[in-house]
Amino acid sequence: GNARAQSNLGALYEEGFGVKQDYAQARAWYEKAAAQGNTDAQTNLGRMYEKGLGVQQDYAQARAWFEKAAVQGNAGAQSNLGGLYAAGHGVKQDYAQARAWYEKAAAQGYTYAQNNIGELYANGWGVQQDYAQARAWFEKAAAQGNDHAQINLGDLYADGHGVQQDYAQARAWYEKAAAQGDAYAQNNLGVMYTHALGVEQDYDQARIWLEKAAAQGNADALSNLGTFYTWGVGGLKKDYAKAAELYRQSAEQGNKGGQAGLGAAYHDGKGVKRNLPKAIEWFEKAVAQNEASALCNLANMHVNGEGVKRNYARAAELYRRAAEQGWAGGYTGLATLYH
Repeated sequence: GNARAQSNLGALYEEGFGVKQDYAQARAWYEKAAAQGNTDAQTNLGRMYEKGLGVQQDYAQARAWFEKAAVQGNAGAQSNLGGLYAAGHGVKQDYAQARAWYEKAAAQGYTYAQNNIGELYANGWGVQQDYAQARAWFEKAAAQGNDHAQINLGDLYADGHGVQQDYAQARAWYEKAAAQGDAYAQNNLGVMYTHALGVEQDYDQARIWLEKAAAQGNADALSNLGTFYTWGVGGLKKDYAKAAELYRQSAEQGNKGGQAGLGAAYHDGKGVKRNLPKAIEWFEKAVAQNEASALCNLANMHVNGEGVKRNYARAAELYRRAAEQGWAGGYTGLATLYH
């Protein structure tokens, strides 16, 4: 049969376009095409094994398929093979190998590889950390519409890494990625409007972006939206039960803001039945991630002997960690203890 047609049919089954999504059918068609040397089918088979789509996740199989396609010049396979080396999936982690494969794909204009090279330079993975190089690679990919690169550029401008800190530039790049539906960018825009970072403070705009990101399950956005319901801002009525539910969804993803919010809900009995052991449990999870409000709240519980034995030494340690982050409650807590 026609290899390209077989590969395209596999893609329809994989995505569920015009047919019921069926990974077994997708794989069967990809295998027919791959056996004839079709590199897109070989790459897609590799991806199914890498992600465990309808098969047992198997990095060795993924690598074998990516290598077949990569040596024939398939840019997607080259980039994916680089990804296996960068992550150490099924191979010994090897950033030099990762970069070599990314560079082959990037030379063909493959934007994911261009972005990935940027990430190597931004993080100093296997290369000297170099924000100027990172930015150059991110710009190449971002200009072609790659949302990951647009976010990475936004982060460079927001953090002032290798560039003058520039929230207007950060916002412009986040907006491009957010328009493509990227939840991380949508949440960041919500944060910028909440805290007036390079924009006029606008809780209504913030809420719109946070709701978009939260609808996609973004843990930061769920937590941030929970705060909006707690305070009743952004055109929302105070709704402690809704806030607690959003905090829970965030906390269950391991998000420190969600954990701190849920701990506070249990401590105050707002939106949930008051439960000090549960409050302590969630505060401790957030404290393990150094979340400042949880550090202070848990310190207060140790000072007051709420649900725990009074322990001024533990309280002092928690307040100090909050103060080191510039958190006002940390300073006042310490001042009160040593007064």
